[in-house]
Amino acid sequence: MNKTRSKTKKVFIIVLCIVAVLLIAGDWALTVMIYDENFNQRFESYEPLMLYVDDFDGLQRTPYEFSSDKGQVLKGYMYSAGEYPHGIIVMAHGFGGGGHNSYMDCANYFAHHGYLVFAYDATGNDESGGEGVGGFPQGVIDLDNAITFVEKSGNFPELPIVLFGHSWGGYSVCSALTYHPEVKAVIACSGCNSSVGIFEAEGKRQAGNLIYAMLPFVRLHELIKYGGYASNTAMDGFAKSTAPVMILHSADDEVVPPQYGYDIYYEKYKDDSRFRFILFEDRGHDYFNVETYKDTFNAEFDKWLETLDYNYKAAENKDRFSKEKADYIHEHFDRDKWCSTLDTELFEDFVRFYDESLS
Repeated sequence: MNKTRSKTKKVFIIVLCIVAVLLIAGDWALTVMIYDENFNQRFESYEPLMLYVDDFDGLQRTPYEFSSDKGQVLKGYMYSAGEYPHGIIVMAHGFGGGGHNSYMDCANYFAHHGYLVFAYDATGNDESGGEGVGGFPQGVIDLDNAITFVEKSGNFPELPIVLFGHSWGGYSVCSALTYHPEVKAVIACSGCNSSVGIFEAEGKRQAGNLIYAMLPFVRLHELIKYGGYASNTAMDGFAKSTAPVMILHSADDEVVPPQYGYDIYYEKYKDDSRFRFILFEDRGHDYFNVETYKDTFNAEFDKWLETLDYNYKAAENKDRFSKEKADYIHEHFDRDKWCSTLDTELFEDFVRFYDESLS
């Protein structure tokens, strides 16, 4: 009888372990699937709203290509507009809207105010290779390779390098300091401290506290896929560098809430003269533009939607609506206004910060 009970107990434990393993494997597989659906996609700029060099007086650019970690070829451009530059700004773009194209107005401003600007499309974006982005740490990897290319390719003048990044790029420029402590200054806008943090922020909006059951699998997935880049954070980058850092965020940012980046940095470095913090109250995630043309255009666009005699949200009308929407934008879009909406006071501050950091 005792032997039978012992055997039954062993069988029960084995079955329990198998069930536990299957549940863990299932949770892991589900997490990877959700992760890939959110991050491992390819992103292209929306053609009707794309910016072009010809939109900006005096702006010039030279194309370059360089390789990232898996041999994928990334496309970048060196933007210029004047002589005797003070330094080179390496710019890291945000996530989900395509590559650096939507930041060309930023590059134009910096190029006209004393800097060369090297801006590139990260893996899985616009002109660069890659079937998809892969994950958030890929941004740090690509930036690491971009900085190395600028420093060692022999294509560029030997000038001090500073970094500028927004959103995904804001996380990347801070985290990359771990690998490039020689960088002289960093401006990070709307960024997060860690790759897991952005997954948590988005997950809480979609699944509430259930997201916390997935986070260990996210960490493991990124660790396997990206190694040390996955665990490296913006705070790690700050600790490895002595470069001045400007951190900007808005309290009402719903894409990257301040508690996932700004608040973390401010708690540790608020009294450190090396850091400068700017917290807006109501400027959202994208606060570079202060002109109202975007709102004006969107209002007119909404009126146009009301004139359509079909359900533009229906799947069977997708192709028709896509074409008519593009046609409407091409016909009614004022490119001069669209390209002249930067908050020039803010960008004056950016240039002043870089100048002072290099003096």
